Amino acid sequence: MIIAALLMTLQVAVQDPRLERLDPETRGLVGAVIDSAREVGLPSEPLVQRALEGVTKGAAGARIVAAVRRLSADLGTARGALGTHASSPELEAGVAALRAGATPQLLAHLRDVRKPPLTMALSVLADLVAGGVPPDSAAAAILVLAPNARDADLVDFRRAVERDIALGAPPGTATSVRVNAGAASPNAIHAPPPGNAPPPRRP
Repeated sequence: MIIAALLMTLQVAVQDPRLERLDPETRGLVGAVIDSAREVGLPSEPLVQRALEGVTKGAAGARIVAAVRRLSADLGTARGALGTHASSPELEAGVAALRAGATPQLLAHLRDVRKPPLTMALSVLADLVAGGVPPDSAAAAILVLAPNARDADLVDFRRAVERDIALGAPPGTATSVRVNAGAASPNAIHAPPPGNAPPPRRP
């Protein structure tokens, strides 16, 4: 067992020299997680980056290992919902959406109603929740817009909601108003929120 662990540590170090920034014990444990993820078809780069992020922040080895294990599990959940053909960016965006409060069932539903890639739709969902929009409201909005909206439309939608919130609209209300307008007419996403139209110019 000890020899096998040492060989695994050596293999990971050779495969990715960046992991040499970790102490030997942490490198061995992180390497085992990365190897297990790779064996089931999960991307390894997000796991490497998470470990390196921990090193940069001066996190203890145990916390780095825990963070890498959690990310690996979340990537597996996202892949289960988005399908085996999901790209690494889609899986990472799926993890962000899950951690924001989306369910695996929502991710699977989004996969069914929108053509890939799903990266932007998932990222906008996570950003809306991070901006204070209730997860259920954000999910409902994305599902309404997803079938027909372009990635650029989704970005504009997020910006419009953020702008309305900054002007004082409750996050849920801002999302509902914008999604209803956007579903009726994509150009409405860019319009000023109700009650905030600029005053007419005087002659």
